[in-house]
Amino acid sequence: MQDIPEKNPITQIGELVPVNTEEYLLQYNDVVEINITTSDPLLNTLFDINSGGNQGRMMMGGGGMMNGGDIFYLSGYTLNDDGIVELPVIGKVKMVGLNTEDAKIAIENELKKIVRDNEYFVRVRLGGIRYSALGEFTRPGKYTILQNRVTIFEAIAHAGDLTIQAKRDNIMLIRQYPEGSKAYRVNLNDNKIMASEFYFIRPNDMIYVEPMKVRELGTGVTFLQTLQVLTSLATLALLVYTTTN
Repeated sequence: MQDIPEKNPITQIGELVPVNTEEYLLQYNDVVEINITTSDPLLNTLFDINSGGNQGRMMMGGGGMMNGGDIFYLSGYTLNDDGIVELPVIGKVKMVGLNTEDAKIAIENELKKIVRDNEYFVRVRLGGIRYSALGEFTRPGKYTILQNRVTIFEAIAHAGDLTIQAKRDNIMLIRQYPEGSKAYRVNLNDNKIMASEFYFIRPNDMIYVEPMKVRELGTGVTFLQTLQVLTSLATLALLVYTTTN
């Protein structure tokens, strides 16, 4: 990172920076993976409506990445505009504003009404982290990373890293909240980002990277391309001057 001083670089790079690991609370439009197993085979059949999706998850692996397409969109449960998911047999469960552990407890409380002796297992996980990479990315687009936690640097890496013209010190991050969306400016060159709430991206984040002024002026990606553009402009200017004088 560019704000690390040149003197004693090993000492500075080895300095511990506290990481912000605040807990994520579920919001509308989030997709969650819910697995329920009981001692009742009939109930298990009703709960196991996503068996085809489970095969896909096993093939994909724990830390996989998908571009645009999303296996959990079909096999998981999406919180509707009221923050509710509807489960087989159990019915509607409100999950908005809960972390995954509290969402699990909410399901277990409903299960106790239909399952004897508390013989059940419930697991609730985020169905991956979905985000959009816009602007000066090598591969801009929509991505889903099958992890519970993803740093902004991992998200950028999955999109092929930033282009050479990217303005890394003034990235726009648009984040969704229950009451709406907010836009923030993030400096990737500042190591303080690791202690900020933007170090880990959240589901449905949008990362927009603007080009530097050199790109806005239309110059080339490489020095040779830039030189060719400038040479062409100089030749054109000379031609115009010659023909008008």
